[in-house]
Amino acid sequence: MSETKPYRVLLYYYYTDIENPEEFAAEHLKYCKEQGLKGRILVAHEGINGTLSGTVEKTEEYMNMMKNDPRFKGIVFKVDEADGHAFKKMHVRPRKELVTLRLEDDINPNELTGKYYSPKEFFEAMQDENTVVLDARNDYEYELGHFRGAIKPDIETFRELPDWVRANKDKLEGKKILTYCTGGIRCEKFSGWLVREGFEDVAQLHGGIVSYGKDPEVKGELWDGQCYVFDERIAVPINHKEHVIVGKDYFTGEPCERYVNCANPECNKQILCSEENEHKYLRGCTHECRVHPRNLYVKEHGLTQEEVEERLKRIEEENTVKM
Repeated sequence: MSETKPYRVLLYYYYTDIENPEEFAAEHLKYCKEQGLKGRILVAHEGINGTLSGTVEKTEEYMNMMKNDPRFKGIVFKVDEADGHAFKKMHVRPRKELVTLRLEDDINPNELTGKYYSPKEFFEAMQDENTVVLDARNDYEYELGHFRGAIKPDIETFRELPDWVRANKDKLEGKKILTYCTGGIRCEKFSGWLVREGFEDVAQLHGGIVSYGKDPEVKGELWDGQCYVFDERIAVPINHKEHVIVGKDYFTGEPCERYVNCANPECNKQILCSEENEHKYLRGCTHECRVHPRNLYVKEHGLTQEEVEERLKRIEEENTVKM
């Protein structure tokens, strides 16, 4: 048996009625800080969506506190072991929606949602030729890892997904639609919306990608790459049978699973990039970002104007050779 790590990361959500999200958020933040927990929690009239880190003892206390609150009866926590905190701070914020779909006529997943598929059911259904697997996440999440053969909608944010579906109905009509996301919360609403749109056979991966990776039977099979997570780990492994890298370096197209943020704070775009290319390109996704006066890479490494110009010259020379 491997030794238990001293910290845990919890991922969870629950659709339930919260009367006063602002008041709840303030009290919840106070409690979490007192427990030494760190993370990001969203609270809305429709429920709670959170991910946080803390010691084994304190996360256990947190889960018990939540389960003992009648509003969260039945809440399920996805638990990862960790060596330390996965967040720098603790935030609890009131929001209009737990996931930003901005529908004119909102979906209540407790009233309408797609069928729940266990990891085993999802694994089997994926292999049916009349099945379409639809990724409900953002493009940068898909690029790091996804189910084999899954459709990547051409979108940058979740709220663009309904419009994409309406524009691509021909790809989905008459098919069994399987949808998935990190922990399951986005699919609760999205699968319900698909049903309301008239798609008859809609199922979602219950518990999301994270649960699929932990399932002792499927062991993450048919997942390629890693799963993007919204904390300092950035990526977690899912497929425990084989590891296929699908991420590609932004600059060279070589296999890569290392995400960095563009050094221009006004851009901040996430790009897959090797350590070598981060230094070579001053962590700037474009020439404009590399020469931006507030480039954080330049500041972090204390580069002089001459050193910056030398690197830019090298990039220009390489590009000239390639042309």
